[in-house]
Amino acid sequence: MAPSTGFGVVGRRPLDLSLYLVTDTGMCGRLGVPATVAAAVAAGVSLVQLRDPAASDDELVALGRAVRAALAPTGVPLVVNDRVHLVEVIGAQGAHVGQGDLDVADARAQLGAEAYLGLSVQTLEQVRVAVRQGAHVLDYLGVGPVWATASKTDAAPPGGLEQLRAITATSPWPCVAIGGITPERVGALRSRGVAGVAVISAVCGQPDVAAATRVLRQAWDGASGARTAEELRSTLRERHR
Repeated sequence: MAPSTGFGVVGRRPLDLSLYLVTDTGMCGRLGVPATVAAAVAAGVSLVQLRDPAASDDELVALGRAVRAALAPTGVPLVVNDRVHLVEVIGAQGAHVGQGDLDVADARAQLGAEAYLGLSVQTLEQVRVAVRQGAHVLDYLGVGPVWATASKTDAAPPGGLEQLRAITATSPWPCVAIGGITPERVGALRSRGVAGVAVISAVCGQPDVAAATRVLRQAWDGASGARTAEELRSTLRERHR
């Protein structure tokens, strides 16, 4: 099956998955998650996932509401990692679950038909299991890690580009690549059929969040023509002097 851009499920518009930011409270440091999200979205992030495994439910709700407020003028959706039961109280537009989290059918039942739901996968068998739940249950797959990453201490072993290609060719849902994403690797990822790239450390904690995001955005869009990612970075450094 060819990769798609979305199912057009009633009540759920297809997501723009092209540049997907996963937040990390520790990496965002003194700037903070809401300010990081605001700067990244202004520079081209199209979807935000709120992730903080160390936070209590109350702490995540407070943080999520602050991020939601930052996103409100932009129209960029917010999804919550793992904690499906907090989506409504935060005011988010959906959730993202992993292989060890809530079953996708149960997550969909809790969320209702209107909210978005993504699932992390690493293998073709995990895709096949998800397919048996029905195409209407999910909106996208997060595939990875493609390369080794230090952003998640519990990350699965990297699957590489060929595993990514096999999953995107099999999945009925659009796929987002995650794990070790850099501007230099975006072209190789896009050629494997992904609908977007998901990043954590490539944006969170960067000295200039907006500049780092623009490099990724331009790498994805191909707006730089023949210029390399390093040339893009040099241009952005000159603009910020």
